[in-house]
Amino acid sequence: MIELTTNDVITENAQIVKGIKKPDWLRVKLPIGEEYRHVRKLVDSHKLHTICESGNCPNMGECWGEGTATFMILGNICTRSCGFCNVATGRPLEVDWDEPQRVAEAINLMKVKHAVITSVDRDELKDGGSIIWYNTIKAIKTLNPTTTLETLIPDFKGNRENLQRIVDAAPEVVSHNIETTERLTRQVRIQAKYRQSLETLRILKEGGMRTKSGIMLGLGEKRNDVIQTLQDLKANAVDVVTIGQYLQPTKKHLAVARFVHPDEFAEYRDIGYNLGLDYVESGPLVRSSYHSEKHVIPGYGKKKWMEEKGY
Repeated sequence: MIELTTNDVITENAQIVKGIKKPDWLRVKLPIGEEYRHVRKLVDSHKLHTICESGNCPNMGECWGEGTATFMILGNICTRSCGFCNVATGRPLEVDWDEPQRVAEAINLMKVKHAVITSVDRDELKDGGSIIWYNTIKAIKTLNPTTTLETLIPDFKGNRENLQRIVDAAPEVVSHNIETTERLTRQVRIQAKYRQSLETLRILKEGGMRTKSGIMLGLGEKRNDVIQTLQDLKANAVDVVTIGQYLQPTKKHLAVARFVHPDEFAEYRDIGYNLGLDYVESGPLVRSSYHSEKHVIPGYGKKKWMEEKGY
């Protein structure tokens, strides 16, 4: 099965924090537009399952309208059990070796201009799923030579051979989300390690990749924690950082500690750029794949920010 996904989606259980309704800045318009309707028709007629659609992603209409889509490979059962993620945890099914070609064909069918590929963690596999990752990237590039590509990958437990397969496949952007601050990592990303994620990003950069990472706010982090995380990402030569509001997928997941005001997101954006990051996407509705078609362009984000500031 081919799935489209975003990291965090709005559900009914994400409407209230400690009896306080979701603030107005987290409300979104219904998807509209010719390009959105075109993709929606293809999705429906070809029975492509979309988590973007079923999970009511806040940016679905905008992303589809811009010709951007996010695909999840290697099944929908993860070997890890992060406290924020709504993907099922358990024993995954066997690897589907035909999946890379099907994903490439779906991208061609949907006339996707920019694709984001992500996956569950497959820690039970010796290669961590990296061979399927390599095959998928190559299949997409062969069938869709003008489509730009971002890969949102697991840490592969820091295994250099597995990470090298991603480097060898040469997507335009390689993303690995650090998700939260170092202080909160143990409770938010139970089987992951903050420093290992930084090392993963460093290895990818050493391989010549344009690198990207993402942080969720509203999990109990403090301002200094966020700034330290941005400094750590910059110290490991990360190019692009996305910062968005965590929303609780179900009552079984980590509760939202607070709704972060847009002004605070704007402040972190300024801090990130002043630290020297190349692109900082920061706002309540920002998700990893939001505006990702622009993240492939070196200098674009920094230039726009400087123009806004009058530099």
